[in-house]
Amino acid sequence: MTERYDVVVIGGGPAGAPAAVQSARAGARTLLVEKNGALGGTTTVAGVALPGLFHAWGEQIIAGIGWEMVSRAVALTGRDLPDFSRWDLPHYKLQIPVVPAIYASVIDETVLGSGAELLLHTMPATAEPTADGWSLTLCGKEGLRRIEAAQLVDTTGDADVTGLAGLPRRHNTGRQPGTIMVRLDGYDPTTLDYEALDAAYEEAVAEGRLRRGDLQEFHQPTRAFLRKRGENAIHVPGIDGGTSESRTVAEVAGRATLMRVYTFLRAQPGLEDLSIARWAIETGVRETFTIEGVERVTLADYTSGRRWPDALSYSFYPIDVHSVDGDGIDIRPLSFGTFPTMPRGAMIPRGSHRLVVAGRPISGDQEASSAYRVQASCMAMGQAAGALASLAADTAADPLDVSLESARGLLRTHGAIVPGDPGTPGTDPHHTPAPPSKERS
Repeated sequence: MTERYDVVVIGGGPAGAPAAVQSARAGARTLLVEKNGALGGTTTVAGVALPGLFHAWGEQIIAGIGWEMVSRAVALTGRDLPDFSRWDLPHYKLQIPVVPAIYASVIDETVLGSGAELLLHTMPATAEPTADGWSLTLCGKEGLRRIEAAQLVDTTGDADVTGLAGLPRRHNTGRQPGTIMVRLDGYDPTTLDYEALDAAYEEAVAEGRLRRGDLQEFHQPTRAFLRKRGENAIHVPGIDGGTSESRTVAEVAGRATLMRVYTFLRAQPGLEDLSIARWAIETGVRETFTIEGVERVTLADYTSGRRWPDALSYSFYPIDVHSVDGDGIDIRPLSFGTFPTMPRGAMIPRGSHRLVVAGRPISGDQEASSAYRVQASCMAMGQAAGALASLAADTAADPLDVSLESARGLLRTHGAIVPGDPGTPGTDPHHTPAPPSKERS
């Protein structure tokens, strides 16, 4: 017998887990499907264990289920949260470090504790619309299985389900590079001769032993890389990422880049004992496909803090475009007091039926998506998608036809911060965010 669910969420990353939890907590029979052996996606499997940004200009703009999981993971390790009142600091200092293993376990507990069902090591093979929802074929360890869903949430990061359904997607020709996360050990960064290291780096690039962009090409590439002990600093350019073949190329290229960097560094004075303390088993991908949505978020929309009439969540991050060839990053902070919002229309594929998309592949241009693709924003969008899907399932409606008042009410009930509510950031044109804490009297 084919199992039927009210809501099926495909993809258990930053957007997918909150989507499934929100749907299940609202009373919908919910299934979360994830291709990997752990939930968390970018945060866990790709190793970017720095969720953010939950605050803008010192004010919290994203809470709800994502914040619940992240703050619990921090508390379990006895760490402190950043001082969010210090909004004058570089944005990355306001991200929240988590331990991937602890965070993955917290997500497991939160998802299963919500009543949602979970299938790991499973991917969608087909997605076909029906009169009352969707017919899906899933591919798991035991082979193929058929399930039905009244509502479908695509949180794959690549709009995979949208593509399987034959709906249009955009694919930029100049895509940003990926990154393989690594943590280095076995050296003292305060004793190294960085001028000599940079000269050796340039020589290695000229000889073809390294490639321009392997270390993200900061002004002083080895200094930045080694003082941070690696982390989010190895670019992997030329990634397509939207197919299994291209992802295979990306994974092999990521490990090859890591090997080039490791071999080069171990040959340098002071780095003879350099070791790899940990590395991500999956190369992180910044962009593949985006959907053709009912609405589209542009750079101007994002940087102006446009208040969309159908906004269900906030986002906050600088424009963060990584050069196609991997040799730099274009970071543009937002103007003071800007609070971008994310509209429902950008989450609904044009011409779709009972389908919501959340996370990186929502409808937007490359520059806007370079900001809203980050983890906290995806968590907020995911919770909004779960609310829309559960309410649509309850009324046999399309997510685009769900009352915004109902969706916002459900989100509030489950701790989310909803744009436009009294007292929320950006609602009072005369409100000025407080100065950073170091400047307060």
